[in-house]
Amino acid sequence: MLRLPAKEERSAVTFILGLTGSIGMGKSATAAMFRARGVAVHDADATVHRLYAGPAVATVEAAFPGVVVDGAIDRLRLGQRVFGSGEAMKRLEDLVHPLVQRAERDFIEAARQKGARLVVLDIPLLFETGADRRCRAVAVVTAPAWIQRERVMARPGMDERRYAAILGRQIPDVEKRRRAHFLIDSSRGLVFAEAQVAAIIAALSSTL
Repeated sequence: MLRLPAKEERSAVTFILGLTGSIGMGKSATAAMFRARGVAVHDADATVHRLYAGPAVATVEAAFPGVVVDGAIDRLRLGQRVFGSGEAMKRLEDLVHPLVQRAERDFIEAARQKGARLVVLDIPLLFETGADRRCRAVAVVTAPAWIQRERVMARPGMDERRYAAILGRQIPDVEKRRRAHFLIDSSRGLVFAEAQVAAIIAALSSTL
């Protein structure tokens, strides 16, 4: 259930909105819509990219020797080491997730210091990793399965096996929609999605 801050709490509260969606649903484009409206957005994927170019290199290389190229973690090599292995993926997540969460906390605190009343956490596996517990509410980007499939299969290097494996790691879209406080339908074009984002911001702003 969505818990909104009491009036006496609101002056000190930064509202944390989780943003998620399965592969191919349009989450990244939706996150950009929040940014365009002045909302601070923490991108978990971008944080991982930054960590793989510096802070996480030594730790990940120690766990998966040979994945570093030119001083940075090669995501293709790393993917080949962990893809299809639940044990390897768990080991990688145990190494990287604490670093991502630390960066997330720093981001939220910096936004709070700047007076931000709303922060969005853009996290692909938000429900899967339990990150929804760090959010006051969750917005799920969704689209019909056939549109999702078309989008994903058009990506370079994608095939049926890889698509099935990715879906296997993600909570089904129907379950994400059930657990969401807000839904953003990305199947009807950018203008429609932008209107939904604007409505969410307006609804939350009225509570802060």
